[in-house]
Amino acid sequence: MMSDKMIPIPFNKLVNWMLEEYKRTQTIFGVSEVKFFRKSNDQQIGLFGETMDTPVGPAAGPHTQLAQNIIASYLSGSRFFELKSVQIMDELEIPKPCILAEDECYNTEWSTELPIMGAFDEYVKAWFALHVLQKELFNQSDRRFMFNMSVGYDLKGIQSPKVDQFIEGLKDASGTEIYKECLASLLENVDQFKKVDRAFIEQISPNICTSITLSTMHGCPPAEIEAIIKYLLSEKKLHTFVKMNPTLLGYGYVRNTFDKMGYKYIQLKEESFTHDLQFKDGVEMLKRLKVFAKEQQKDFGVKMSNTLPVKIGRSELPGEEMYMSGRALYPLTINLAYKLASEFEGDLKISYSGGADAFNIDRIFETGIQPITVATTLLKPGAYMRFKQMADILDPLMNNKESGKLNMEKLKALAESSLSDANHLKEKRDLVNRKTELKLPVLDCFIAPCMVGCPIEQDVPEYLRLVGEGRYEEAFDVIVSKNPFPFITGTICTHNCMTKCTRLDYDESVHIRGQKLVAAEKGYDAYMQKFPALKPESSAKVAVIGAGPSGLAAAYFLAKGGMEVTVFDKREKAGGTVEYVIPDFRISREAITKDIKLIERMGVKFEFGIDSNVSVAEYKAKGFQYVYLAIGAGKTNDLDINGDKERVMGAIPFLEAFNANKDVLKLGKNVAVVGGGNSAMDAARAALRVKGVENVYIVYRRTKDYMPADHEELIYAEEDGVIFKELLAPLSLTKGVLKCQQMALGQPDASGRRRPVAVEGAFEELLIDTVLSAIGELIDYDLLKSNGIEVGEKGKILVNEETLETSVENVFIGGDALVGPWTVVGAAKHGTMAAKAILKKEGLEFKQEFTSKISFNNEKQLLEIAEKKAVMKPVADHKLESDRCLECNKVCNICAEVCPNRANLMIPVNGKGLTNMNQILHVDGMCNVCGNCGTFCPYSSEPYKVKLTLFWTEKDFVDSPNIGFYFLGDGSEGEFMLRLDDKISKVKFDESGNTDVPIDDKVAAFIWTVYKDYEYLYKVLN
Repeated sequence: MMSDKMIPIPFNKLVNWMLEEYKRTQTIFGVSEVKFFRKSNDQQIGLFGETMDTPVGPAAGPHTQLAQNIIASYLSGSRFFELKSVQIMDELEIPKPCILAEDECYNTEWSTELPIMGAFDEYVKAWFALHVLQKELFNQSDRRFMFNMSVGYDLKGIQSPKVDQFIEGLKDASGTEIYKECLASLLENVDQFKKVDRAFIEQISPNICTSITLSTMHGCPPAEIEAIIKYLLSEKKLHTFVKMNPTLLGYGYVRNTFDKMGYKYIQLKEESFTHDLQFKDGVEMLKRLKVFAKEQQKDFGVKMSNTLPVKIGRSELPGEEMYMSGRALYPLTINLAYKLASEFEGDLKISYSGGADAFNIDRIFETGIQPITVATTLLKPGAYMRFKQMADILDPLMNNKESGKLNMEKLKALAESSLSDANHLKEKRDLVNRKTELKLPVLDCFIAPCMVGCPIEQDVPEYLRLVGEGRYEEAFDVIVSKNPFPFITGTICTHNCMTKCTRLDYDESVHIRGQKLVAAEKGYDAYMQKFPALKPESSAKVAVIGAGPSGLAAAYFLAKGGMEVTVFDKREKAGGTVEYVIPDFRISREAITKDIKLIERMGVKFEFGIDSNVSVAEYKAKGFQYVYLAIGAGKTNDLDINGDKERVMGAIPFLEAFNANKDVLKLGKNVAVVGGGNSAMDAARAALRVKGVENVYIVYRRTKDYMPADHEELIYAEEDGVIFKELLAPLSLTKGVLKCQQMALGQPDASGRRRPVAVEGAFEELLIDTVLSAIGELIDYDLLKSNGIEVGEKGKILVNEETLETSVENVFIGGDALVGPWTVVGAAKHGTMAAKAILKKEGLEFKQEFTSKISFNNEKQLLEIAEKKAVMKPVADHKLESDRCLECNKVCNICAEVCPNRANLMIPVNGKGLTNMNQILHVDGMCNVCGNCGTFCPYSSEPYKVKLTLFWTEKDFVDSPNIGFYFLGDGSEGEFMLRLDDKISKVKFDESGNTDVPIDDKVAAFIWTVYKDYEYLYKVLN
């Protein structure tokens, strides 16, 4: 069992760490200098008599728990710090992991995990550190940031000696040991600074907080809340904010809002609303407290808003209840802010937290609301560095004064627009798992998830950069090294790559498919002019049966590798489903033709009009040593429906007829398409283009949320006027009436989708002339068996999984013929696999690699990547997308970015055989096992469990299951304990970095780098 206890860094070591890291890498706690916020003007804003350069900062949560977290926030632009809440119960055992921020965020930790005075020490250390940084880095002498303490959860606990000691200490820390320690340490080491001197250090104020935010538990009685606030205002003499809960809006409003915005799966507990403070009571309480605060000559306001309690229904986190925040909370919080402010005609001081980010922070601020704190956005890639963009947005809006009355007109407009704001609708980020199935390696882990997600592993970042630089022919060359269909896949690919794109955790995926099409359109002609027609190098011949995507891909790579290839097809042209089934409004025939010409340029020959009853023996008798079966899924899956079956037609035959001549089709006025995939969308949209058709319905037994069609295809269908009829299962078609069974969603099935269940006695009738069945095609097993190909249980065709060779020697199979209806790029993957296997048998080279067109280690590019990090930038123009690509194949560091405590560090290592420029080191003493790095790492593993770990204590080293190391003594002798593969060794470096015990060269190089260049990382507790 690994420890989840964090070890605070002593103040002198904290300062040394900051200065040494900055000197070495121009970063401080992982925040790059290019992301340091530098004030562009002298404008500030006031709050409680204090001034700030920006009114943005971290909310009370994981980002204000440790000193280093507060430092990272400050560097990138935060100037208001709501310190993590403390309470009398300060030895909590919180089940871990405790954070899940994949989209909207959930957490199960609600106050600091440190003892109260341990938290106090962190806040004092951070206070001193920020003073030093503002002077040393930005040459600012006057403090331009402020701290706000946060406490909970009942009056008795807040009045207890240890919470009172915490409050009084932050009001005036001068008598505390940690204050004296920090002050003495800075004075003793003043010579390590360039701009900080004794006079500056000595004037650092011990008055850390003049304000407080009260966070009460959900269900806290109104009288208790009011009593606490009066105590804080009168007895503690603190300006006070009180957190208001989104439950004030009422169960019905919240449920309805979530359902409309696509968050139907969020499970609410009605008692969370009925047991909590009610709106009317809350307003009356606030009115009384405003009067009381004025009498006490203190400022009083509300904090919008607390998190929302929801059920743990899908094992998201351990336990039964969790707390939701993030973009799904924004419409609730901003509407609650408007609703409350309306009761006070805008005369209400509001501090904001609830889904604020770079997309809305300026509009929130312009209503007069401030300060604005964030948490969820900081848990995602870019993390703390996201403050830079938010601070830059707010910088020109500062006005050197405290906000007065709220601008109710702007607040009302913002509240109304929030319910339709695309950035907060669930569909902005489909329920897609961005992780890959790969296991995280200890070293050399950087991957581009888009490449791994692509069935043919296209080198996406490479060609995106080339397109961005206008190097289209080179980009085209990169694409066709692995993909013979640049036009087809640039137009209709299901773009698995985009479902893995890291930018999904920023705003929206890079529009990769569109960039491929740009490269195809602008690079094709020059490439074809320079590329000579290829001639076979081998006497061995290959017959490819089927001129669809799988057969064409196999032929392309076989010919490229030097083999004589002939593609046979029953039709008159190549292209298969793409040519004959996909409508021309989806892809032009010119685009398909260009891809076919590229394949022909490789030397591929075609024979059309061939008998579809394939005989492998006949092809072998004609001198073809190898046969690749790419015959598609040739049988239609019939719709089981009673009545007028002659009015039921397969969607695929219909689309073929539509493409051949839509003018001769007679479908009647009303058409129903049964199914929810891309073929159903194509059929529905095509039917609308048939003369005489007035209404086309998509009939589906689940809801639209569960349709397997690509999201964009659903949108295109809606835009064309297709009508969606959800939760209906067709039963019969009789005399123009389609009778359907009404369905309801039951429990999830094996696919994770909720199972459709018939509603007894409930039916719906539709006036329908023609039904198009789009429920899939079937593999023609009879044809395969007649050729001696073995088929196993449940219709699984027996093939070698790596080569796709069947039970018949030198006969291969792939695409729809092997797995049923699939995608173009999936079919291309099979064709590629078969070609590779055949070429290997012939001793020929499989030519798929290319020479990189980009020098990836140049400083200019690395700086460009660093600048793109943490910048929210949605698609503006699909033809200008390269500057949104984060180039994860060269610079990832996601686990280092998203760790609130900075426990994952990027270390540049020049090692033996290491391929990545950077390596990730996990620091055990800074990790509290929150789980956030595991959420965003593109691998299936969690970095905090897998990466090489540096331990600060022998006990932690012994207790942890992690591979890792611990330096003995003070580390100066180069001796350390190492655990690898469950084996513990005592190892020592000599002066050249050689070890006295044989260990893995790469691991040795990594640890040697840490030992030699990063002393501040391990000399923390001694």
